Amino acid sequence: MDFGVTPHDGLPLPPRVTICEVGPRDGLQNESAVLPVAVKAEFVERLVDAGHTVVETTSFVHPKWVPQLADAEDLFRAITLAPGVRYPVLVPNSRGLERALDLGVRDIAVFGSVTETFSRRNLGRTVGESLEMFAPVVARAREAGIGVRGYLSMCFGDPWEGEVPVPRVLDVATRMRALGCTEISLGDTIGVATPGRVAAVLDALIASGIPVDSLAVHFHDTYGQALANTLTAVRKGVTLVDASAGGLGGCPFAGSATGNLATEDLLWQLHGLGIETGVDLRKMVDTSTWLAGHLGRPSPSRTVTALAGTS
Repeated sequence: MDFGVTPHDGLPLPPRVTICEVGPRDGLQNESAVLPVAVKAEFVERLVDAGHTVVETTSFVHPKWVPQLADAEDLFRAITLAPGVRYPVLVPNSRGLERALDLGVRDIAVFGSVTETFSRRNLGRTVGESLEMFAPVVARAREAGIGVRGYLSMCFGDPWEGEVPVPRVLDVATRMRALGCTEISLGDTIGVATPGRVAAVLDALIASGIPVDSLAVHFHDTYGQALANTLTAVRKGVTLVDASAGGLGGCPFAGSATGNLATEDLLWQLHGLGIETGVDLRKMVDTSTWLAGHLGRPSPSRTVTALAGTS
């Protein structure tokens, strides 16, 4: 079934977009249920089988903070690494990096904030102090030839500070890139972004000299704007988009955050625009339906709901 049409409105669209599938880490960390390692490993392998080439696998954050991912080492040992697929893991500090390196991890991510309030609440540090903490982690990883994704949360709005000024996003993104991050993912952590704000932030970053192919976007769908925001970013030249199978996830440290953009909803949009992703929508629907059974609740993805009963 294909209802896609390629638009002829003169606006540019890239021929291909890479989806960074964040379900196994960002999705599951916000679930109350703690899944067995075998289920998580099958989840990762199903995502790869569906065509994903970037699957954020787990987090090496202390289990006290994210108990849902306390089995990070066991999970990474349990999965079969496929050639040509990146399996980034989140590391909070040098100790987390050492744990990852011992397992042969080849891609990592660090998680920072644009706003001071969320940085203090999430990391217990100011923005400047968090960047100082990341510096040796990024340097060591780059020396080892490892790719480093820098997550920036609260790029569009903060529940305590309100609307975030574009120059602040530019400042922290520039500093994060100066550390050596190979990718910067711009997070709409509480889902308040709108297309105009997305365009303004991206225009500022691109004008500053940050290559657009090093930028990713990470939208939450709190106000139903995630797909509109994604399309705006794609038309600005962004070809890296974060999404979560079945719309899993949120942010355990920001109570107003709801689920991530659902991978299936994103696929329906991108494929309808004639943009290739390499990901099989039918396999994703089947995977999210399977996972919903293990979590004991239905997927919030509209596309999963629409297609789950079709063949």
